[in-house]
Amino acid sequence: MERSKIIKATLFVAVSLILLGYGARAQKVNEFSAKQAVEFGSKNAVQVKNALLDVLIQEQTNKDLTSAAYPQLNATGAFTDYLSIPTTLLPGEITGQPGGTYTPVKFGTKYSTSAGLGFVQTLFDGQVFVGLQARQTAIDAKQKVAEITQENITANTYKIYYQLVVSKTQTELLDDNIARLQKLEHDTREIYKNGFAEKVDIDKLVVQIANLQTERLRVLKNIANGYSALKVLIGMPAKDSLVLTDTLSETQIKEKVLETVNYKYSDRRDYQLLELTTKLNKYNIKRYQLSQIPTLNFNGNYSYQAQRSEFTFFDKRGDWYATSYIGLNLNLPIFNGFRIKSRIAKSKLELQQTQNEIEGLKISIDNDVEIAKNSFATAVAAMDFQKKNMALAELVYEQTKKKYEIGTGSSTEINTAQVDLKTAQTNYITALYDAIIARVDLLKATGRL
Repeated sequence: MERSKIIKATLFVAVSLILLGYGARAQKVNEFSAKQAVEFGSKNAVQVKNALLDVLIQEQTNKDLTSAAYPQLNATGAFTDYLSIPTTLLPGEITGQPGGTYTPVKFGTKYSTSAGLGFVQTLFDGQVFVGLQARQTAIDAKQKVAEITQENITANTYKIYYQLVVSKTQTELLDDNIARLQKLEHDTREIYKNGFAEKVDIDKLVVQIANLQTERLRVLKNIANGYSALKVLIGMPAKDSLVLTDTLSETQIKEKVLETVNYKYSDRRDYQLLELTTKLNKYNIKRYQLSQIPTLNFNGNYSYQAQRSEFTFFDKRGDWYATSYIGLNLNLPIFNGFRIKSRIAKSKLELQQTQNEIEGLKISIDNDVEIAKNSFATAVAAMDFQKKNMALAELVYEQTKKKYEIGTGSSTEINTAQVDLKTAQTNYITALYDAIIARVDLLKATGRL
């Protein structure tokens, strides 16, 4: 009896621990609309977070650059213990020795110490001033890169999100087909029992049902993989659950697309980035040009120095001697081996490259928009056509099924109608996928995503 109680108690503790552990690891359920998924990805996607960190890194780089315009203040201290005091040779005439001879004399003390405070203030340095002017442009460029990264995440998020939404419709159509064939199989078995159908008719239906069930499993696997891909894209932990709350209709796909007919190059973020790169190229040229003119610094120093034959620096014996000065330091570049000339020429070539990229991007944008518009128009037309075709195929199937049930139609006709319906449904789902992607591509091409 005691042993039974111990076993029960042990099982109770084990089950409790398992339940507690499960509760601690319970997944978080996220119910997201497409917009919420995009907002989540804009904050949590690894690429976006790193791009935003690049902005913060540039801010620190700017502060480092700004420090060159502030006074540089330095404290110094030194202590020297001469193990052997330096020897100086004095001409012999000074000490009464014959000319041409020298008398070694030790000058100085064994101990020497000093402490001082110095500063330097840049009054004029062309490179520093250009760097200060370019700070905001550098920040804007990094922010624009972050925006481009977010835009790419947004485009892919919309595509995957709505493809998963469409997959739900695909699954529903498969379920309807399976239910329809299962009903047809049941009816055919009854007809077979009455001697008005062949066994092969039943076998054909069983094969079709098995094929649809296999396809359904494949679709469900692809949907699961799609959810995993979407989580990775937006930076959501794999253990968390993701529920998509948006629906999709043909009207939503067509909505507001006509606004993209008129577009400007400046609406595209990659175009804006090249414009900022052009400004940075010009600042670079200006920086090297101004490096050829003089720089002027104001400097000063104040220090105390003491020398002792004995280590008595902390005693009141002996004096400390003050030294101070202020001054200007002018540096005039004269010849640097054509280094600056080469750097200016290189920077001008880099500017020309950026300008060429801008012209190339304009051509690319025109091409992107034209292709996206044509693709969208074709996709929408195909979507509308396939929807009507699917409805017609379903009507044909229902009529053929009625003929088959009253004995005026053949099994070949009903099988053909079923295949046609399945083909029409597949074409409709494909058209929906294509229309979604075409819509996102068109919005992105015109800079309105």
